[in-house]
Amino acid sequence: MEKVYFIGAGPGDPELITVKGQRLIKEADVIIYAGSLVPREVIDCHKEGALVYNSATMTLEEVMDVTINAVKNNKMVARVHTGDPSIFGAHREQMDILEENGIEFEVIPGVSSFLASAGSLKKEFTLPDVSQTVICTRLAGRTPVPERESLESLASHRASMAIFLSVQMIDEVVEKLLTHYPIDTPVAVVQRATWKDEKKVIGTLATISDLVKKENITKTAQILVGDFLGDRYSKSKLYDKTFTHEYRKGKDE
Repeated sequence: MEKVYFIGAGPGDPELITVKGQRLIKEADVIIYAGSLVPREVIDCHKEGALVYNSATMTLEEVMDVTINAVKNNKMVARVHTGDPSIFGAHREQMDILEENGIEFEVIPGVSSFLASAGSLKKEFTLPDVSQTVICTRLAGRTPVPERESLESLASHRASMAIFLSVQMIDEVVEKLLTHYPIDTPVAVVQRATWKDEKKVIGTLATISDLVKKENITKTAQILVGDFLGDRYSKSKLYDKTFTHEYRKGKDE
């Protein structure tokens, strides 16, 4: 039998899919893509005759019926997810069903929106003496969050934070972050990172709610929080001329 490929399409820009991901889309007989967040241009490279389904209008059962029937008919399936499938991608449940049916699959990583947002802002999550940890999370909504992972609890680390799927609750996000982050902590919100209509606002915990509302950002946005968005940090040891490592001997001052 053929295989199923779970492919990370990237954050939106059609050129931000991996070379391998694009090659597999070109080779696939059946393509199921998350049309609500994956631009059609990402899959327009498909071969003539490929069957294309938009999973935005499908249930899990419908997606799996199409997938399993295709593979049993020796057709290669590209299941195209937004960003990287491993982050809020809901592909684990699909993989488990494939395993139950004895169907092989492979996961092709993609560029997540939290990474694309940092790139758009020209910032680095992990700065020496500022933060060496990135927390990816979300506020509880229709999908619950384990109590031990509440935003207040995670905020206690004062690490760099990327908050998904929560901009529509920006007031609540700010309230919970303020339990540990100072009110002047930098915050950025990036909507539809790398899309042509990308929008971003930069402020602090004191101002970000008003900025988000003014720009009418209500969905499809990353909330990035932390001092990594500021300008103070120490330079990396990696390229310090006095630092010795496996590939280079440091020079004395």
